Amino acid sequence: MGLTTRMLTPDTWDDFAALVESNNGVWGGCWCMGFHPGGSTGTRQGNHDAKQQLVQQGAVHQVLVYDEERCVGWCQFGTPPELPNIKSRRAYDAEAQDPPDWRIGCIFTNSKDRGNGIAAAAVHGALEEIKRAGGGVVEAYPEQTADRPPQRGAYLHTGPEELYARHGFVRDRRIAKWRWVMRATL
Repeated sequence: MGLTTRMLTPDTWDDFAALVESNNGVWGGCWCMGFHPGGSTGTRQGNHDAKQQLVQQGAVHQVLVYDEERCVGWCQFGTPPELPNIKSRRAYDAEAQDPPDWRIGCIFTNSKDRGNGIAAAAVHGALEEIKRAGGGVVEAYPEQTADRPPQRGAYLHTGPEELYARHGFVRDRRIAKWRWVMRATL
């Protein structure tokens, strides 16, 4: 696979939409809205429309991964006001620290293309975009996979811990049994 990345913009919306639609709206219709202010609208069409509106307004930071001209995955990132809805929020807030400059929300890989380095390309692309935007402290909220029973059929939509460790992220604190806050400074 010759993977490249592009930002999600009005010009790449159709590529993103085709990937989401070919994967049942992603988790039954999320359209990658869960981390945005207000979160899911509760309907597949509502999420589609809300995401498209955010993209049209330029209010989305999301790297799309391409295998040639076919969109095969993404990594969503943004500032805390852009992505306020993180997993395990109550535990996160209980030990609140200085907020990061950026956070990574979710990673998605087309179901038929998993295991081909798409998530790694997506995170790398997002980190490059964050550097271009001035860098700073970046948080991710991955799941621990080491010393954990196998998760057959599970998809780690915030990514595995090892993926971030390869980019210099270190554990900051645990916020769920298998979820960590990891931080890096770019």
